[in-house]
Amino acid sequence: MPANLTPQYLKAEEEYRRATTLEEELRCLQIMLQEIPKHKGTDHLQASLKSKIAKAKRDLQTEKKTGKKGRGFRIPRQGAGTVAVLGGPNAGKSQLLRSLTRATPEVAPYPFTTQMPSPGMMPWEDVAVQMIDTPPITADYMEPYMHGLIRSADLALLMVDLGSDDGIEQCQAVLDHLGETKTRLAATSYLSEEDVGLSFTQAFVVPNKIDLPEAPARLEWFHELCALDLREFVISAEKGTGLEELRNAIYRALDVVRVYSKLPTAKEPDMDRPFTVRRGSTLMDMAGQVHKDYLENLKFARVWGSAVHDGTVVKGDYVLQDKDVVELHM
Repeated sequence: MPANLTPQYLKAEEEYRRATTLEEELRCLQIMLQEIPKHKGTDHLQASLKSKIAKAKRDLQTEKKTGKKGRGFRIPRQGAGTVAVLGGPNAGKSQLLRSLTRATPEVAPYPFTTQMPSPGMMPWEDVAVQMIDTPPITADYMEPYMHGLIRSADLALLMVDLGSDDGIEQCQAVLDHLGETKTRLAATSYLSEEDVGLSFTQAFVVPNKIDLPEAPARLEWFHELCALDLREFVISAEKGTGLEELRNAIYRALDVVRVYSKLPTAKEPDMDRPFTVRRGSTLMDMAGQVHKDYLENLKFARVWGSAVHDGTVVKGDYVLQDKDVVELHM
């Protein structure tokens, strides 16, 4: 991205990637255009933003006239982050969701068992991560709403079926299909410098069913045929092999910190339900999660944590650390 982008621009860009409605997209695009440095190096990006804003406005007018929403299936975000589980038919997506969460999706030894996205919450210490099982992607078809789910996810898991000779070809079909769209997988999440509409979502590749006799040979074959610049976690979703390593990696990839709230009248903080915010977030970001009134009326906060002395008084620009205890004052 161009140099000297403001924190406000970067925050709006991240929110734009996760937008699930045209209204959200338009608001984020307008902030991005307002905040982008105005010089020759950003001329192309400014033009791209203006084009996207014009299109979003046209699409909104069409929605109002027809009454039909321009966005598809939507699952409200929950927990410390959202992970989309992707793959071809029978890759083991539903089994992974069942093994890592308390969800009970149908698991069967035949393809296309999952017809609609199915969420579950994966526990990690004292927080939970939202995982979404999705219908299979094939060379011929991907549900239209899948673009929005992948784009808005904090992380995608691309599963590979090591239980079948067709598994590698099916994985490549997923990549090829996405390669023809403006929704892609990458080592990190970002928007294209040349085209704001081209979105990359952080992803892991997850070869599954390593417990089967022929799986190690298929894994070697997969490495020869598909050189992916993604972190790899080899698992057996059914037997549990590699799942704890994957669980920990999923949480760390979200790059969030936990913050515990304490009422001024209470002796102890609420340690059961921490707030989660992106690493680098400020006190004001956390205050907005607690209640919108704090954004306008926050005077100060007291913080107990690793970076300050107990009960230190801080202002809204204080950068939160993992496991901080925060006492907000209006």
